[in-house]
Order: sequence, then C-alpha cells, then structure tokens
Amino acid sequence: MKDTVTTYFPKIADIYEAAKTIRQVANQTPLQQSIRYSKEFDANIFLKREDLHRVRSYKIRGAFNKISSLSKEELENGVVCASAGNHAQGVAFACNHLGVKGTIYMPVVTPRQKVDQTEMFGGDWVTIVLEGDTFDDSYKAAIAACKSEQKTFVHPFDDPKTIEGQATVGLELLEQSEVHIDYVFVAVGGGGLASGLCGTFHALSPKTKIIGIEPTGAPSMKTSIAKGELIELNEIDKFIDGAAVQKVGAYTFSICKEHLYNMETIDEGKVCQTILELYNRDAIVVEPAGALTIAALDSFKEEIRGKNVVCIVSGSNNDITRTAEIKERALLYSKLKHYFIIRFPQRPGALKEFVADILGPNDDITHFEYSKKSSRENAPAVVGIELKSPEDLSPLITRMKANGFFGDYLNDKPDLFQYLI
Repeated sequence: MKDTVTTYFPKIADIYEAAKTIRQVANQTPLQQSIRYSKEFDANIFLKREDLHRVRSYKIRGAFNKISSLSKEELENGVVCASAGNHAQGVAFACNHLGVKGTIYMPVVTPRQKVDQTEMFGGDWVTIVLEGDTFDDSYKAAIAACKSEQKTFVHPFDDPKTIEGQATVGLELLEQSEVHIDYVFVAVGGGGLASGLCGTFHALSPKTKIIGIEPTGAPSMKTSIAKGELIELNEIDKFIDGAAVQKVGAYTFSICKEHLYNMETIDEGKVCQTILELYNRDAIVVEPAGALTIAALDSFKEEIRGKNVVCIVSGSNNDITRTAEIKERALLYSKLKHYFIIRFPQRPGALKEFVADILGPNDDITHFEYSKKSSRENAPAVVGIELKSPEDLSPLITRMKANGFFGDYLNDKPDLFQYLI
C-alpha cells in the first residue's frame, strides 16, 4: 500500500503528452455558455460538456491514457479495474480499442444501464464481475484478483497516468475559453479529475480557483482535508454512485488538500432538483454526479457574481428507472413532499372528511398505505402528501391535530421513514 504522504504532482509536459495519446479516442467536448444560469447567478456560467463523450463521461481520458502507457508484457497479461460505472466504460472502450483483455469489477447496485453500456463497449475483450454494495467493496475484490492473476490494476483515480489523462479537460478549457476563467467547479469522487485540473491550472492559469464538490452523504475528501489525513468513512450514501467513495486516493488527497481553493458538499436532494431542471428546461440529461457542480452554484452565489465560471458536467450515464427516486428526493429536499402517520377513526366517512376538510385545495395524496386494526379505536395509515408550497405544511398539521387525525410526522425521523416508505 502507498503511503498517504506523496510528493507527486502532475507535470504539464505529461499532461500535454496525455492529450496526444487520447486524441485518437476522445474528441474535444464543447464549452457552452448557459444563458439561463448566467442570468440566474449574474455571472458568466459555462458548462464543459464531458457528458458528450462516446462513453458519456470524462473517464475515457484517464483510462485510455493509463492503459496506453503499459508495457507489451503488461498488455498481454491483461488489466483489471473497479468502478461504479463510468470508469468501467472507459476501461472497456480502451480494452476493445487496443485489443487488451480486461476484467471489470462493479458494485451489485450499479444501475443496469451502466452495466449494459460497459458490456457493449468492451465486447469480447472484457468480463464483468458484480461484487459488493459499494465501489470500495468492488475495489478490494479487484485488487485481490489482480494480485492472484498478476494483472495490472487500472485505478479510476489514484494513479499518475489516470490523473494526467483527466487533466486534459483543463487543457481544453483553456484553449476554448475566450475569457479568463475565475472559477472551475469539479465533482469529486476519488479526486482524479480535481487533481488533474489542479495540475493544469497551477501551470497555465494559477489565479483560477478550483472548487471541489462532493455529495453530503459521501464527504470523503472534505473530511480528509478537514482532519489533515486520509480518512475512510464507515458509511456513505450510495445514491450519487459516480461520486460515492469511502476513501479518496493518496495521490489525490495530497494534491487536493494543497491546491483546491475550496471543498464543498451538496445535498443529494439539491442534486436531484438540478437533474430535473436540466432535463425539463435545457434538454440536458445528466447522472447525479454530473449535476453536482451546477447544484453547487447556489452555495457560491455571492462569490461568483460577475465572474467567469466553468462547471464540469462530468457524466450522463443515468438510468431512466431511477427517475421516480430522483423526483422523490427532489420533492423532499424542496419541502414539498411530506409523510405522516394518520389515524383514521373507525367510522364511515372518515377518509372523505380527511380529503375534504383536512387537505388544502392544492394538496395531493401521493402515497397511501392503510392498515385496519380491529383492536384499536383509530386505524393508522402512512400517507404521503405533496404540497404546492412549503408554507402549506404548518396549517396542514394544525388541521390534522385539531380534528384528531395526526399520528406522527415521518420526514424528520430518518430511520422510521426509511423503514416505512
């Protein structure tokens, strides 16, 4: 295992070399100004559309650069990787393109769409193994297989060649932008892209501020930087699978703690809001990790006013089957979706009375799970109610209590909420 203290920092010459290497498989992605976000934040907001790669994420850069750097003997022995999905697709594409056998370990909970895409890009050159509930579980299994089979591990973030490949995003940004870039917002999972950008901008635009963004439920880099040492989190929220790791890399931690301007976390619900807004208003489809940077703009609204800001849209490997959960999380975050235990009196017309007299004119029941208990005076039901405005909640609860319907409020009881809903 590597020491958590490392002096590695990506050299600009190596980043330029990586750009030459990946040119054969990765086209330059667009840098687009967002009129809507620019107006909303009174700033020049640009989106670097890394979601438009053939593998729908920037991961092709690092994966291809790493595999291309291997010796003939290493290529003949084959490669192994672990990934929650995007790095897997990059490795699969590289293996197919270069004719290298690869084994790809992915968490069991990886969206089916990402597994299918990985199989499609890899063809006969890759074998997929679903192992564990998190990236870290898959990583441990992949490392064990690597050692036993004497194959080369292609790390998704904590490898100099991977970092240098991701750093080419920064080269493109500086070539494409006609103005000085004041801020770059970058999603942080393991920290490979953030580390690469630190290398590029340190050499070519040192006044640009790089801001890393993590999910609130997986603050691995933020926690490590705050404590001054590499920390492994015991538990994480796996929803933003492309940026949910329990432990960032030794290389990436060392680089990010010294060179990131700021490290911020964003609530998963806010990210879900942003996904829906991008789809409905901009016709842009992103995965949760891909929306992290845009979701963070609100947190820096005052600081970025009048500035030139780039948000890296890091990926679009979303699964349509997750739409219901994304909408649910967005509504909960917006305080528009609320769950209650409602106690209905065992008399005719109780439900009608609740709908007619307790609910407000704009309130909708979106979840109803009723359980009649003959031994109880009141029968409980779990009821989900969607409001038009957060201000409608307090009057609703007041009416419930005044008329004897209120049992309990579930949104602020996460353990009970998770069990019942």
